[in-house]
Amino acid sequence: MIGGWNEVDIKSREEYGQIYENSVRDPPSFWAEKAEELIWFKGWDNTYSWDKENAICMWFEGGKLNAAYNCLDSHLQARGDRIAILWENEIGDTESYTYRQLHREVCKFANVLKGKGIRKGDRVAIYMPMVPQLVIAMLACARIGAVHNVIFTGFSADSIRYRIQDSSCKMVITADSTLRGGKTIPVKENVDRALDSTVESMIVYDRANVSITMKEGRDSIWQEEDASQECESEIMDAEDPLFILYAGGRTGEPVGMLHTTGGYLLYVMQTFKWVFDHRDGDIYWCTEDCGWIIGHSYTVYGPLACGATILMYEGAPTYPEPDRFWELIEEYRVTTLYTTPTIIRALERWGDDLPKARDLSSLRLLGTGGGPIGPEDWMWYYNTVGNRRCPVVDTWSQTEAGGILIAPLPGAVPLKPGSVAFPFPGIEPAVLKPDGTEADVNEEGMLVIKKPWPGMMRTIYRDHSSFKEMYFERFPGIYYTGDNARRDEDGYFWITGRTDEVIKVSGYRLGTAEIEGALLSHHAVAEAVVVGYPHKIKGESIYVFVVLKEGVSRSSALKDELGDRVRSTSGPIAVPEKIQFADALPRAIPDGIARRVLKKIASGDIDRLGNLSDIENQSVIEELIKERE
Repeated sequence: MIGGWNEVDIKSREEYGQIYENSVRDPPSFWAEKAEELIWFKGWDNTYSWDKENAICMWFEGGKLNAAYNCLDSHLQARGDRIAILWENEIGDTESYTYRQLHREVCKFANVLKGKGIRKGDRVAIYMPMVPQLVIAMLACARIGAVHNVIFTGFSADSIRYRIQDSSCKMVITADSTLRGGKTIPVKENVDRALDSTVESMIVYDRANVSITMKEGRDSIWQEEDASQECESEIMDAEDPLFILYAGGRTGEPVGMLHTTGGYLLYVMQTFKWVFDHRDGDIYWCTEDCGWIIGHSYTVYGPLACGATILMYEGAPTYPEPDRFWELIEEYRVTTLYTTPTIIRALERWGDDLPKARDLSSLRLLGTGGGPIGPEDWMWYYNTVGNRRCPVVDTWSQTEAGGILIAPLPGAVPLKPGSVAFPFPGIEPAVLKPDGTEADVNEEGMLVIKKPWPGMMRTIYRDHSSFKEMYFERFPGIYYTGDNARRDEDGYFWITGRTDEVIKVSGYRLGTAEIEGALLSHHAVAEAVVVGYPHKIKGESIYVFVVLKEGVSRSSALKDELGDRVRSTSGPIAVPEKIQFADALPRAIPDGIARRVLKKIASGDIDRLGNLSDIENQSVIEELIKERE
């Protein structure tokens, strides 16, 4: 175990333990005290209510506030001239915004939205690269009470269309293109292929002055819009929606996870403050795209609610040279780096010389999240990047959670490489066996959270029955995370993987059903099963078993076609790493295709296939192992 940092509010495991015990003994009192740090237009009437039978959770009922006001207006007097956003792209273009400047830009764009008919409760899709205008668009929506739906720019037209239609968006905010890996990648043309008549207007940020098609009466250029720089904040109820974010649900299909205003903002502010030991003067860099929950919570809302200075970067982590990350840390004197295991592994491949050639002495804390990190990669991050003096906070969060649920608080507890350590105060996790009893020490089981917390999603947009079924019926009244975990003899949590049909590629949650649907839409495919398997860089990657229709010949060209089909429907991040043709797939009685067996085959774990007595066609397994990619 590694420890020895003593410069934070909670300075020992004993102090953490006392705070934690108080927080889970009386969560409403704990969170009510922390909520006093937000700016409320009206205080709440009831801190917390939980209807277990209907899976309806409410925090700070009757309270009135605005997320954008808390992220901007609340800082103007004391921190108005502090830098809020430092931005750079891979070719060295830069922009910066003080809190006062960001406030003006957000107010102006909020008035632009209102001028186009956007009102409180309307849904607005945002499909933009990592530029400051993305943050401005999110906060402008929050300011007027519109519900933003940020869509990752790596998604294809079909994925965009699904997310826009499912949430009934009235407007799309996008850009003409983005720069990545030395290429200008089109963005708007993806949106154009996705849109239908439900979208009334589109605002396009002229990112790189490339030629685009504009639809008269619907499309306009961001830079050509003009409006007042004064805009009153909409008074929002604490339980009013703030955003919808789509991620793979328990069935593998993407679902719209709805987060509300008061509880979410409180939760991300408090977790940001404690997990990252935030201090005035810090330069904080979260490398995650805002198309994912970590980007929402720890690039935008959490840091800005705390008055932090954030760094945003648009581009590939190793372009134009493989030391680009280290160059940025040196240039901006970054104090806190929060990145993904995928990026850590990718940078580690370039060796120790590149980070050691740069001055990384400004770093004070390192964070990782978005997937499990192996002890070896953790140690490289700690030894080489942090020079053995920066704590590494390994975090576990989910889109559903809103923010970090389990992580070591730096200075409070010794660190174990590869472990997410202990729950955040107010969070009560457990590892359960299938019968609902507690798992033994070091026994892998299903990770659950016993009680709701303020940042928890409130529902699946327009489908509360599925929300209840997915998350609260497996263990009645208890939140079922869909992750497996174990707890060691010291009480540390270790995340061991997913239990449902969701694959985390480079930390991005992809539903297997969406990818399987793309494959099955090809005329040659009779059956397709998508599973995840361990990958050295991505953490997990996609392995596909495909049964072809009668008379169709196997070929590498057909594999390329299938990959292209997935790319065109779900985006490049969902393209399978390996495709294996099969004459048949193993079937379990009575459940159908034996995915558990296929996962073992894909992972190469063929010596531990488990009990196969329920497989009706066991000879198929031997053939699949023999032909494994």
